[in-house]
Amino acid sequence: MDPAVVSRLTELNRTFYETFGGAFAATRKKIQPGVRAFLATVRDGSEWLDLGCGSGALAVEWAHLGLKGRYSGRDFSQALLAEARKATAGLSTAAFQIDYGVTNLLDENWGDDFAGRRFDGIVSFAALHHVPGRAAQAAVFRNAARLIRPGGEVLFSVWQFQHSPKLMARVLPWETIGLNAAALDPGDTLLDWRFALPGTAKERGLRYVHLFSETELADLARAAGLTPIDSYYSDGKSGDLALYQRYRKM
Repeated sequence: MDPAVVSRLTELNRTFYETFGGAFAATRKKIQPGVRAFLATVRDGSEWLDLGCGSGALAVEWAHLGLKGRYSGRDFSQALLAEARKATAGLSTAAFQIDYGVTNLLDENWGDDFAGRRFDGIVSFAALHHVPGRAAQAAVFRNAARLIRPGGEVLFSVWQFQHSPKLMARVLPWETIGLNAAALDPGDTLLDWRFALPGTAKERGLRYVHLFSETELADLARAAGLTPIDSYYSDGKSGDLALYQRYRKM
């Protein structure tokens, strides 16, 4: 993908989350079934990195479950990180430590941000599909692989909006933002988003989303030295609005 197109898509999503961060956070307080299935497997005392932590809903649930260990949330959006810090205020303890920071998954060397830290596991729920371009997507997997300890696990989830007629009705032509579809990768999609907080007018935003297949995700994992060990669909009324894949570092 041309760097200028990557930059355009990156700016589109950055503008969306900085503009609608508060409103978006209001729609993402519920923990999805696929994420609950993951939380049931977390070992007490382990250390996890959450890439694209958003507004902190996962950390809140983690703390309420009474799990010990360390949770590190990272996101590129200052607006969402502000919501996360507010949501988890007072929940960090000596037994369960919470920390946040800015990480931009579009920077191919974002793994350098962690200064030698290594994790028992890494999760990234509904974030990878906002990373445009095969090179940057591959870098997410490579950095994740080098940041986990041997035997550690990585779990990604990506949106499967093609299973929802409502969401498919929100797909827009790339010409809406002045791009030619030929400049995009197969699966790249422009979606609109509509929401109104109580007492406010409905607002509309635009986001870039990449539609991943099971094979595409597994190929990226193997190229980074990760072994796929599980794949399942979950979430939404239909139970298949997200694809989850788990990998292990052997």
